[in-house]
Amino acid sequence: MKAFFKKNWSNVLLVVVILLLFIPQTAMPIKVFFSRLLSFSPSEIAVEKRTALDTYQWQLGSLEGEKVNLAASEDKVILINFWATWCPPCVAEMPSLQSLYNDYGDRVDFYFVSMENPEKIAPFMEKRSYDFPVFIPIQEVPDAIKSNSLPTTYVISKKGAIVIDKSGAADWNSKKVREVLDQLLAE
Repeated sequence: MKAFFKKNWSNVLLVVVILLLFIPQTAMPIKVFFSRLLSFSPSEIAVEKRTALDTYQWQLGSLEGEKVNLAASEDKVILINFWATWCPPCVAEMPSLQSLYNDYGDRVDFYFVSMENPEKIAPFMEKRSYDFPVFIPIQEVPDAIKSNSLPTTYVISKKGAIVIDKSGAADWNSKKVREVLDQLLAE
């Protein structure tokens, strides 16, 4: 038996991991771990291929119940992230987004948008000590930033150009993203 495990240890490990993926308490952390492992810095869209935000008129509600309009961020650099608490890639990229928010929250307008109930989001945020602003859409999402994937994140220039459009987990606290934000802020 010992010879079997010694010879086939990688196969046994793979079977154990697969079995753990079927247990809800272990599946999420495993999926988050692999999503983080495979997260890279997002790419900037080439200037000639960028599209523009079609409207800034978009009503959102904060977790505290305040109404906010994206129009308040016109002429500012914006980061919009669509996410959910049940989404492993979303959860995987949250620490990097929190770090980015910690450093750029006073210069870039951040919108973390979830379709979930605030009663579900608040404990998630508190448990992880996240303090970035979370919003629930009141109106339909503008066409230019509609996505069927979670997470999806957009970085928008002061002129409304979509500079980064990334679906899936990414490392948002990278030198590359910081350089893009610094450049956009300087324009």
